[in-house]
Amino acid sequence: MSRVTSKRQVTIPKAVADRYAIAPGAEIVFEPAGDVIRVVPPRRPVPDPLARQRQRETGRVFPEVQDRGWSREDLYDRGRPR
Repeated sequence: MSRVTSKRQVTIPKAVADRYAIAPGAEIVFEPAGDVIRVVPPRRPVPDPLARQRQRETGRVFPEVQDRGWSREDLYDRGRPR
């Protein structure tokens, strides 16, 4: 049994999610059906969250990110005394 949180979120049990291919990011539909609520799983495959990483591993190169005004190295210096 799942419990509804204060944000009205519900956790789907792993066994049910696995059986109906409900993955993180999947959109499910809640349909009123008389005195019950039907949860309708996605009808199409969910995008693979690791697809981008797999593309990198196969050698596909992604375009460079636009200048953000900071670099990755700047992140490691935040909060450190200079």
